[in-house]
Amino acid sequence: MRDAPWLTVLGLGEDGLDGLSPASRQVLDRAEVIMGPPRHLSLVPESEAERIEWPAPFAEGLPILTGLRGRATVVLASGDPFWFGAGSVIARNFDAGEWAALPGQSTFSLAAARLGWPLESTLTFGLHAAPLTRLRPHLSSGLRAILLLRDGKAVAELATYLTETGFADSALHVMQALGGPRENIQTVSLTEALLGTFDHPVCVGLEVTGPGRAFPKASGKPDDIFETDGQITKRPIRALTLSALAPQRGEHLWDIGGGTGSISIEWLMCDPTLTATTIEPREDRAERIRRNADTLGQDRLNVVHGTAPGDLGGLTRPDVVFIGGGLSTALLEWLTAELPAGTRLVANAVTLESEALLAEWQAKLGGDLLRIELAQASALGPRRGWKSAYPVVQWSVTL
Repeated sequence: MRDAPWLTVLGLGEDGLDGLSPASRQVLDRAEVIMGPPRHLSLVPESEAERIEWPAPFAEGLPILTGLRGRATVVLASGDPFWFGAGSVIARNFDAGEWAALPGQSTFSLAAARLGWPLESTLTFGLHAAPLTRLRPHLSSGLRAILLLRDGKAVAELATYLTETGFADSALHVMQALGGPRENIQTVSLTEALLGTFDHPVCVGLEVTGPGRAFPKASGKPDDIFETDGQITKRPIRALTLSALAPQRGEHLWDIGGGTGSISIEWLMCDPTLTATTIEPREDRAERIRRNADTLGQDRLNVVHGTAPGDLGGLTRPDVVFIGGGLSTALLEWLTAELPAGTRLVANAVTLESEALLAEWQAKLGGDLLRIELAQASALGPRRGWKSAYPVVQWSVTL
């Protein structure tokens, strides 16, 4: 018979023991060790169990927890530990047979119930340890979202951010200590949020209103949302490139010759499970890529100031590779020799030399060659004419 797990991740609400199921109470009563943040420990009465405060930053608590292996241990977490909570981190660091989870009622469920919002059409964000810029791709008039925030001061920071992005007419439903005796709900304007004082734990129901710019959901975001020195894959080409890259859930992209970072940033915008590394040889451009990623809410982008193929060896292996700059025979030879079968590769070429190189490699490895020629209407004396951009040749292949 399989041994019972020594570790239980227990979801706890602001109502403390009163909100626990009988099964959760039994596990807590049998615990030799109870570990959790100070606020969570304060919600549980003293007992014979040893009490350990979980340190900050969170990662420093994992070695302590590992040292408790074999003792009946309960880790206290907020509400549902697997909805922007500690549960997923613990699950990644301990074998499946070592732990069990007893979730409580999530803050999102409580907030939706108070506001009367359907959760299936309400966006949810855990921003207690993430920047507010995570909101940027989603901000548009009419959006409803529930946000977990770091502390009471973060409410004013949210109000400032919404004002700066053009959504100053938004309303905030500030919910403090939901589900407990200290529960307090206030609906405030952004001005009132800047002047108010709010207590932790806090979440916000956000109703976005205002003339701020909303980003389109389709690939090919406007060029002017990116800071650039002119080295950017332009919107129509970017849309075709993202289509060729064909992102799938959980995939990792190498963006070689990042330039402005527009390809890897848009890749990340497609799905929250996607990851990306961009490799850029110029330090000023690498810094610009970092700024663009942060501003546009894609702080998950790994930016490497380096060259390809020289600095590729130590990177997490990709599922997909895009070559937007630095195309060479040496690079293609390295990629085809080092990357596993099934890796998708997309390369864009503008010069005659790089176009010839893609034609040569397409003849050897197959795949699709696409020539993209675009022209835009512009002034031609008193009338208008077509101004052609340099054609782009795109090679797509699965290695």
